Amino acid sequence: MSMGTGETIGGVPVTEEQIASWAAEADAGFDVQELKRRGRGRPGRGAEPSQVVAVRLTAAELAAVDARAAREDKSRSEIIREALALSAT
Repeated sequence: MSMGTGETIGGVPVTEEQIASWAAEADAGFDVQELKRRGRGRPGRGAEPSQVVAVRLTAAELAAVDARAAREDKSRSEIIREALALSAT
């Protein structure tokens, strides 16, 4: 295995072999119909379009969100959505 590029994806180092594999895949061409079927961007969360909302949190609030997310193996967004759902009931 050769040296990595120093770049990571999700904390996993990207190797020269992986880059070569991606380049070969691109050179071979992509199935356009499959790409169109999958769509672009993140998958929807439901029937309605969702919006991105910026929220300012203190360092302590963010640490609490991150701690719970790590404990429950969830994303920050999931934790915040759950908290909002609880407050709506």
